[in-house]
Order: sequence, then structure tokens, then C-alpha cells
Amino acid sequence: MFTGIVEEAGEVRDVTATDEGRRLRIAGEEVTGDLDRGQSVSVSGVCLTVEDHADDWFEVFLASETVAKTYLGEVEAGDPVNLERAMPADGRFDGHVVQGHVDTTAEITAIEEVGEDWTYEFAVPEGFGKYVVDKGSVTVDGISLTVAERGEDGFSVAIIPETRKITNLSAKAVGDPVHLEVDVIAKYAERLLDDAGFEAGGGTDESEERVLDVIEQ
Repeated sequence: MFTGIVEEAGEVRDVTATDEGRRLRIAGEEVTGDLDRGQSVSVSGVCLTVEDHADDWFEVFLASETVAKTYLGEVEAGDPVNLERAMPADGRFDGHVVQGHVDTTAEITAIEEVGEDWTYEFAVPEGFGKYVVDKGSVTVDGISLTVAERGEDGFSVAIIPETRKITNLSAKAVGDPVHLEVDVIAKYAERLLDDAGFEAGGGTDESEERVLDVIEQ
């Protein structure tokens, strides 16, 4: 599990393509020296397993499923990626619950500098907008962010200078893809409501009672 507090933006040093997928060698300063073989690491929001490592780099393998569902199948040497080590059990929880299981890729639709801050807007693929709420949590390329405003087909976030400096957002442009992981609590809530027979916007006294019963259990 991760928290979405990116530790640094690493750099893809080498890409090796195989019949089974892709292998990435990623360089960094803060994260790489504290990794061991078999550990989990978030690479731009994708939970991957360390296969090999040295003091200033580590290697991960992207299975065909990961290549198909993320944009890591398109990254090349020199590209920046956000890095975060798995959260220690006794660590401080500064972000929100991030699994590293990317739900979909979204597209940056606008970038605007507002004083010292920045506003980024993203398009949300069909079927995922229901998980995005005003002032709710969302993970973009592994970064825990708060939704500033939600529109019909997208949402915006405010980016402070420190976040833009540490992450790969400073290298992103309009039209670029980002990994999107919605709040897992929203997905669990949806499943509980479905099991209770509750349909959004069509609740009855009976269905509401079933929802309360599920919550109490």
C-alpha cells in the first residue's frame, strides 16, 4: 500500500522489450538506495516489484497486462516517473489509501499558472466520473491530490510549487496521459450499495433500510 506522497521523480534509464512485456531500469536518488529485491515500489502510480537494484537504480518488469492498461508501455529512456516506496506499518499517513492499481488513463486537458500555484484539468474516461467528487481524493500518476472542481467530463486539481517541483507534473503538457486511481473507498461503497439493492437516484424506504443494515454490519 502507498499514500500518494511521491518521494522523487526518477528517470527511466533503459528499456528492454521482450515477448512477455517490458523491463525498465529506473534511476533515482532518494528511493533507490533503500530498495531490496522483491519489494513493491510505485512507479507513476503503478505498483511494481523490484527485480534487481544497485545504489542508484532498480529494475522492474511490466507484464503484458500492465503494458496494455498503463502508459508505461510507451515510456522511453529519459522520461521522468514518480517514485514512492511502500508505506511502512509504523509510518506516518500523510496522503490517502493508494493501492497502486491503476483504474484507467486520463488526459491532461488544460494547465494554467495561477500566482505561484498551478491548475491542472483532466478528462475522465466514461464510467469513472462517478468515483470523483468535489474535495475528494484521487491519485494522478501516483500523486495523492484533492479534487478542486468536478465537471461533467473531467475534474481539476490545484498543484502547489513543491508538488510540481518534486513530481513529473512539471514535464507534462496538455494532451499527455496520466494514470488515474480513484479512491478505493468509493468502489467499496458502490459494491455495498449494489449488494443492498440500492440504485443511485432511485432509492426507496426499503432500499435505504437495506443500506443501513449493510453499513451496520
